[in-house]
Amino acid sequence: MADSEDIKENKNYFPDIPARHEGFYLKGAHQLDWGMRNRLARIFRPESGRTVMLAIDHGYFLGPTTGLERVDVTIMPLLEYADALMCTRGILRSTIPASFGNGVVMRSSGGPSTLKELSNEHIAVDIDDAIRMNVSAMAVQVYIGGEFETQSVHNMTQLVDMGLRYGIPTLGVTAVGKDLMRDARYLGLATRICAELGAQVVKTYYCAEGFETVTAACPVPIVMAGGKKLPELEALTMAYSAVSQGAAGVDMGRNIFQSDAPAAMIQAVGKVVHELMKPKQAYDCYLTLKNEQATARKRA
Repeated sequence: MADSEDIKENKNYFPDIPARHEGFYLKGAHQLDWGMRNRLARIFRPESGRTVMLAIDHGYFLGPTTGLERVDVTIMPLLEYADALMCTRGILRSTIPASFGNGVVMRSSGGPSTLKELSNEHIAVDIDDAIRMNVSAMAVQVYIGGEFETQSVHNMTQLVDMGLRYGIPTLGVTAVGKDLMRDARYLGLATRICAELGAQVVKTYYCAEGFETVTAACPVPIVMAGGKKLPELEALTMAYSAVSQGAAGVDMGRNIFQSDAPAAMIQAVGKVVHELMKPKQAYDCYLTLKNEQATARKRA
């Protein structure tokens, strides 16, 4: 117990200074609970309000994707450059070190492989396990226009309800199948549905025309999906276009881990996303880092 005889009576309550109330830097997140905002702050950098998410969850329906055959070998060196990691609970438990301190977005839907109808997904992770693993968000695929559209939307709303109960955000991933469009009209429809039904973040693809209308009409942050492997300059240009048109970052996989120099590429993507570095300059940065890393390997 403190010594009550030596307590100073001079106190300063600062009555002339209004109580400080900070808003939150992410779109649509100012009314979320503290825990949910704290988790979002692990994914999106407070300085820029954007994220470089590294997607490595492809194996949940594709198996050992090129570049992900040995996550412990190819992905571990990239973790220090990722603001967040999007992965499955199997990879998280078996391979990712518990010392990884940035955001973890856990793939929480699944079911069919590429051999079946992909839209026939269900929730694949119990909320108790998401809590147990201390994840920053849960990701669920939403197939607007797909055969099992209603089922996939219901998957998302179930996760949203559970996430709200325990302070874990839900990332709605707008899936596009071979028969679905990737134009602004479709992407605007899919992202708005996800946001309207409660997703705190939405992931979608970039479209060359009208992407700014997709981000403007979505009341929560949109993260751009990297999609298929592109030449490095094209991938950097797409990332720059997306964030310049309102995206709150990127979630790239193949355009990073299938690059000739993955560590150099993820750093170049970070320059684009957080510093709005022009694509050509970022590409030059990529080449410089690539050469430096090649030289270091030779010396080793």
